[in-house]
Amino acid sequence: MSSGKKTNTSRSVRYLVQLAVLVAILLLLEFTGIGMIKTPFLEFTIMQVPVIIGAIVLGPAAGATLGGVFGLLSFWECFGKSAFGVTLMGISPVGTFLTCVPTRILMGLFCGLIFKGLSRVDRTRPQLIAFGGSSLAGSLLNTALFTGVLTAAFYNTDYIQGIAQGFADSTGLEMNPFLFVALFVGVQGVLEALISTVAGTAISRALYRTLNH
Repeated sequence: MSSGKKTNTSRSVRYLVQLAVLVAILLLLEFTGIGMIKTPFLEFTIMQVPVIIGAIVLGPAAGATLGGVFGLLSFWECFGKSAFGVTLMGISPVGTFLTCVPTRILMGLFCGLIFKGLSRVDRTRPQLIAFGGSSLAGSLLNTALFTGVLTAAFYNTDYIQGIAQGFADSTGLEMNPFLFVALFVGVQGVLEALISTVAGTAISRALYRTLNH
């Protein structure tokens, strides 16, 4: 075997090992319950963080793969672990799948592509714009794609209309899909964005520097 083939094989093995580690982290977060943080008032996830890290460090394809794992775990929660997900499944299994899985695949893919683009523009040594911007974008994409498909698939159902009416009664505002998404995301979306940006930037930057030197 030539040295070039050995190098390519070594890189492929290293890539697969790194990808497998991030998949294992996603599984650990899910099965320990750490990935979905629940409080008496809020419920938010940190499952997008390993996806963002993988998308930045390993590239868009890895981001899409990890996003798929995240999405499947999210869909799996709809079979009994998440009251919200169980209700959606009862209304439309197909709509629930589309809300959970393809959205996360696209999030990981686009996050990796955004990092590639920003890294070409951000020539500063820390590249905080590239790492921070990509981490923030990953979280915002996760929220926007999930709530966008959720609204498209379920907004006119009695269940979501009931939630929307609750928002309307508490705020005194006339509800529409865009306002519903803004209120539905609320503080949860802000917390997820902060966690993703801080953790994603710090961890992905450290790993990227280590693995590429």
